[in-house]
Amino acid sequence: MMRKFILLISVLLIVTSCAPSRDSGKSEDSETETEEASEEKVSIIPNYKVSEDQYQIMLPYQPSEARGAITNQIANRLDIDEMEEGLRRHSVKSYNHDDHFFEEVQYLTTDFIFDKIEEHNPDKKKLKSKEDHEKNPRIFSHILEQNYLKKTDDDNVELAGLSFGIALKSVYRYQTKEGGPFYEYKISKKEATEKGEEIASNLVKELREIEDLENVPMMIALYQEESISSQVPGNFIKQANVKAGSDKLGKWENIAEKYVQFPSAAGKKDYVDDYEKVNKFGTSVAEYFPNYVGVIGEGLYIDDNLISLSINIPIEFYGKNEIIGFTQYIYGLADKTFSKNHELEIKVTSSNQVESILYREANEDKLNVHIFH
Repeated sequence: MMRKFILLISVLLIVTSCAPSRDSGKSEDSETETEEASEEKVSIIPNYKVSEDQYQIMLPYQPSEARGAITNQIANRLDIDEMEEGLRRHSVKSYNHDDHFFEEVQYLTTDFIFDKIEEHNPDKKKLKSKEDHEKNPRIFSHILEQNYLKKTDDDNVELAGLSFGIALKSVYRYQTKEGGPFYEYKISKKEATEKGEEIASNLVKELREIEDLENVPMMIALYQEESISSQVPGNFIKQANVKAGSDKLGKWENIAEKYVQFPSAAGKKDYVDDYEKVNKFGTSVAEYFPNYVGVIGEGLYIDDNLISLSINIPIEFYGKNEIIGFTQYIYGLADKTFSKNHELEIKVTSSNQVESILYREANEDKLNVHIFH
């Protein structure tokens, strides 16, 4: 049976203070009512939306049974964040955020995920030599689930679709013996894609055996991680949809996106105009504040077009007025240097804390500024 929820339409201006209302009165049937209520999940959708391009999240937030499993499987924190945020971004093509609501994992358990990882990877115990490892690399890291709900005509919500991200390594790090040195084997995009498509085909068939998922549309996306030491995350490389009731994947679509660090050799080689802008910006910052550490930039490119650029400026300050003056200088400098056709975020930090932030949505004229007190 399709899982349904009672939907309470409420005005929630402060999300963290909200909770479903309960009747505190008692009666002879109170025990029965309590038992019935415990079997039915009460969820609230806030009517306040943080931004137009974000999903509203069902409340109270329901952490999944598999919560935290991803941190045991993916080593780079940047990959963990990007896989979660990127899967939501790519889910919009299948589940519009104007009429769908987001919910965390509700079906995949930690045991299910770990079983799939072992099933689709070579047995570690049988890999003895470098040749063994490099002929049979362990490529598959994790499965991430996201649920998307939709409001029904009777003011309930029901599961309208699921998205699954399959994480695949770009670098396989291994030892030939316990306590020995680590070796690294680079995994090509082609190698990762072939493994990911194989896993996805098998996964869809198993998901259709789970109660409530027999007829739900699905989207599956393949994500290739970066190395453990990378300063930028990896990226999604392919996605495919599964129609309601089907256990077959539709046509795979390529996803042409990647993150680029500035300064870097890759940035200079492939995106020289943006590389020079970030360098020029950094040089101008140095003229104002000669002993700063250096500007660190990260650009997201989709189809080779810069979609968003984030910059971090780590500097040690000696007073609030100095922070205000420097932020004002950065405002004018950024406005002159960077194009308005992409998102821009600049963080000014000191001692691992944010002192000020400047940000602008794509195609907006003015930068927004916030100085922290």
